[in-house]
Amino acid sequence: MKILIIGNGGREHALAWKIAQSPMVKKIFCAPGNPGIAEIAECIDIEAENIDGLYTFAMKQKIDLTIVGPEDALLSGIVDRFMEGHLHIFGPSKRAAVIEGSKAFAKTLMRKHGIPTADFKVFDDVKQAKRHIATCEFPVVIKADGLARGKGVFICKTPEEATKHIDDIMKEKVFGHAGDRVVIEEFLPGEEVSILAITDGNTILPLPSVQDHKAICDGDKGPNTGGMGAYSPVPLITDDMQLSIEENILVPVIHAMKRENRPYKGVIYAGLIITSAGPKVLEFNARFGDPETQALLMRMKSDLVPLLVSTVKNTLENTEVEWNDCASICVVMASRGYPDKYEKGFPISGLETIRGMDNVQVFHAGTSKKDGRFITSGGRVLGVTALGKDVSEAQETVYRAIQKISFEGAHYRRDIGAKAIYRKA
Repeated sequence: MKILIIGNGGREHALAWKIAQSPMVKKIFCAPGNPGIAEIAECIDIEAENIDGLYTFAMKQKIDLTIVGPEDALLSGIVDRFMEGHLHIFGPSKRAAVIEGSKAFAKTLMRKHGIPTADFKVFDDVKQAKRHIATCEFPVVIKADGLARGKGVFICKTPEEATKHIDDIMKEKVFGHAGDRVVIEEFLPGEEVSILAITDGNTILPLPSVQDHKAICDGDKGPNTGGMGAYSPVPLITDDMQLSIEENILVPVIHAMKRENRPYKGVIYAGLIITSAGPKVLEFNARFGDPETQALLMRMKSDLVPLLVSTVKNTLENTEVEWNDCASICVVMASRGYPDKYEKGFPISGLETIRGMDNVQVFHAGTSKKDGRFITSGGRVLGVTALGKDVSEAQETVYRAIQKISFEGAHYRRDIGAKAIYRKA
């Protein structure tokens, strides 16, 4: 098979790494890719939003399967375009991807179909949003309606704080058109967990639990990012709770999308909060998470390719997946200043040393190459990922690996996996 992966981050590097292990695969392309991906795939200089360019390339190369990483490409209709040309592609259609593209749509869908979530209201007028704030109990959560790279959600402790974020989103347009509307919802106390599932629209196959860490600093302090690390499995999610999430959230949302004439196929990612009343949905995403994918694929024992192919061909019910009985942790090494302004172009050292370590993989997210050396080129630079018999061992291994890597201004959290270790103690 010839495989095309769309995207250029750590998630796409992890997908390429796993797919390269499949005996079914003869050639992997990645557009646009990154220098880490270039070591196992041929990188093509076509941006993920260039639907026409990607379609033309896939037709010319007779690509057997395309996997879409970024949400922007999904919401631009890449799946629809490829399917019109009878090209196999893994991901939801534009109409289905709106479950991530509009938080207002997702929240309204959940309310209509009885899927547990926080109470909310949607506003497209600044004055009305501020008037509503005056009636709220605090804290409240303010969300930009559209895509904001994981940075458009604010937990506000005071009316003044909420008013400022409404102005930033709706008046100052810090997230562009993503802030044309805001969702204002009740704050739900609890611990956040992610459950991803593969679905062909008829069968749904949940993946193991994983916990992302969105805040920039230890102890979940500081502004939200695209994700500073993840671990799997999550001790908080028992077998009974996993089954409850499948029955009360995952299956109902796929049925709801079908009833709304938006049939869903690909990955459905449920960002959950585990409250005293049980799991509730914070958001849905329409693609593999980053850095959740890095942690999950390290644990996957099965070949990933048959799972992707069976999803595209509507034969998922005949596919089984095996997982290694171990734990994994991905820790993101970011540039100083991220998620705000940061410098780039700093040499990265120590990567060659990591190659000799057992149970460790380094996935490139924001790197480029200059004079034969890897240099920093993004906010999230690397995703250092490790396996262990349990979370404690995986944590020890991953931080030992990180000590061997350096670049100017490197910043990373030192507590990824700590919640699991504490819970087990």
